[in-house]
Amino acid sequence: MDFTLLIIIIVLALIFDYINGFHDAANSIATIVATKVLTPFQAVLWAAFFNFLAYWVFGFGVADTVAKTAHTSSIDLTVILAGVIAAIIWNLLTWWKGIPSSSSHTLIGGFAGAAIAHGLSNVSDPEHAGFKIVNWLKDAKEGELLPSGVFIVILFIVFAPLIGMIISYFISLWLMYSSEKNIYPKILTIALMILAVLFLNTVLVSYEDIKKPRFESHFWSMICEPANIKWFLVAFIFFSLALFNLFFSQFSTAKSEAVLKKMQLLSSAAFSLGHGGNDSQKVMGIIAAAVAVYVRMNPNVELSSGWLDLNVVLPSEKDGVKIDGVMPGWIPLTCYTVIALGTLSGGWKIVKTMGSKITKVTAFEGVVAESAGALTLFMTEHFKIPVSTTHTITGSIIGVGVTKRVSAVRWGVTVQLLWAWVLTIPVSAVLAALVYYLLKIFI
Repeated sequence: MDFTLLIIIIVLALIFDYINGFHDAANSIATIVATKVLTPFQAVLWAAFFNFLAYWVFGFGVADTVAKTAHTSSIDLTVILAGVIAAIIWNLLTWWKGIPSSSSHTLIGGFAGAAIAHGLSNVSDPEHAGFKIVNWLKDAKEGELLPSGVFIVILFIVFAPLIGMIISYFISLWLMYSSEKNIYPKILTIALMILAVLFLNTVLVSYEDIKKPRFESHFWSMICEPANIKWFLVAFIFFSLALFNLFFSQFSTAKSEAVLKKMQLLSSAAFSLGHGGNDSQKVMGIIAAAVAVYVRMNPNVELSSGWLDLNVVLPSEKDGVKIDGVMPGWIPLTCYTVIALGTLSGGWKIVKTMGSKITKVTAFEGVVAESAGALTLFMTEHFKIPVSTTHTITGSIIGVGVTKRVSAVRWGVTVQLLWAWVLTIPVSAVLAALVYYLLKIFI
């Protein structure tokens, strides 16, 4: 029975991953379609490719955070099954209504809600009973900047779009300032480039600190080190913007528009990478949690039985010693493939909302919004925080709109989106609790 439930959870989690792909397709392609840089068909192909490419860029930090939403030592497979079912229902409902809600918060809300229902009815251990079954807040470990837990995820419902909005606002001002025909914008850009180089020097893992160099070449070993790849991508985005700014004042309006449309290909690709790295890891975390629970409930199970490699180990710390996690290769490869296939299916209702209803988007705004969104996603992934790509790109689009004038943002639509964001976690949690109690009648 447990093995059957495990297979059902994996299948449903991948279905959620697929739905997430077409539900969030608009996040990375809405602006590029709105500015007619690519046709809708070309745009979904572009986004799908870079969603899949994220497999080679990001680690499993976000997956670990999602897997530890609840204490895996106190839940059963029914909890995870109920959470996934509730997440699928809410995602399909919001997609049908054309509401760009958060797949991330839907999944975490569903997982937490089902776990609480389980904790209130089936857990006697006072340490994990009731609401204590959820990892609400955990102190930051040595070397980590931020604490972890569901409270941090909830806080980033506000912080992620706010960060995206702030970054896009200042990038917009930077670009507009650089269009002026004097020396000062160029001095500012060069100064920012120097600061960026100094920043990279502090965050990149040196060749000497790489445990298992992939190449004899120091250069290629550093480039291909997983911990360095996303920082090189961040640098690529920033320096592309910087180089454009150095020559912006010399371009005609038509030339600027043409260059910006080409840059949209870069910014859209970067955001698609961030989307794949962020959202696929959530499903990886759910599958990893399910496998961990299954192994706990079946200690004598053969972990390497045929195609289903169950050698999942969640990262932990025991007696002050960190234990590295283990993620069988089939889990990330399958998750990234499925989300890419989902993206190919599109999400045209939400494309319309994101691309035109919040604010009118030009190539300028598209580059800024997608670049700001990508930088935000790379930053949150570094801190292992699962965030909403929908919230992030929406905040970035609003930041661009505000630079024109506050009235350029259609606040009526935006307020409706905010309500959807606020309600996502509690609604999906309540829905998951109801599904859990229903499943318990039959399981």
